[in-house]
Amino acid sequence: MKLYRQTDEILHYMWDPIGVAGIAQARDEYHSYLPQVFQLVLKNELKEKIATYLLGIQKNSMGLSPNREAALEIAQILLNTREAIIEDGF
Repeated sequence: MKLYRQTDEILHYMWDPIGVAGIAQARDEYHSYLPQVFQLVLKNELKEKIATYLLGIQKNSMGLSPNREAALEIAQILLNTREAIIEDGF
């Protein structure tokens, strides 16, 4: 499904909280989070809910200081991508 692939690309190349986007061997680094993020996007959840999930990953799973503004930006990109794909007929 195109939306699933695009969600994966956005997480890897744009969200990328640990900075592995340029490392080919780390292409699957965020795959464990992908199904849940995809479900949130597919359900067209509020960007705040998606951002909260991303922030939780950064803080609880990665031990990083979360950046709310960046998470909200990524959530909006994910939702915009969803809309664009749906307009194209999935």
